[in-house]
Amino acid sequence: MKNLNKLALVSFVIGLIYFICLIVNFIGGSVSTNGSEQAGSILATALVMPHMITEGLAMIFNGLGCFLHKRAFILVGAILYTVSLVLFPLYFMFVLIEMILSFIAYAKMKPQV
Repeated sequence: MKNLNKLALVSFVIGLIYFICLIVNFIGGSVSTNGSEQAGSILATALVMPHMITEGLAMIFNGLGCFLHKRAFILVGAILYTVSLVLFPLYFMFVLIEMILSFIAYAKMKPQV
């Protein structure tokens, strides 16, 4: 545990919490009684789905990089956080910190030979 990259770990935990919130908010919230509410919920979920997928992949790669001590995984996670931010810029405030922490964690991690 003491050899873990702390910045990557913090980014992973924040990403996990945010991903769970996304899932609960968009997947669990599609139950309604009105047809127009259902259509709106489906449309909102379809708009956010690419952001949700890239956020989940970024979180997975960030966790792999943190726990396996692989610098490349942290870089892939940071790039996926950036793609997630570009895909849905309205939620930039939720992804920006994870992205910055991942890039700093990548820069501070020593390359393996």
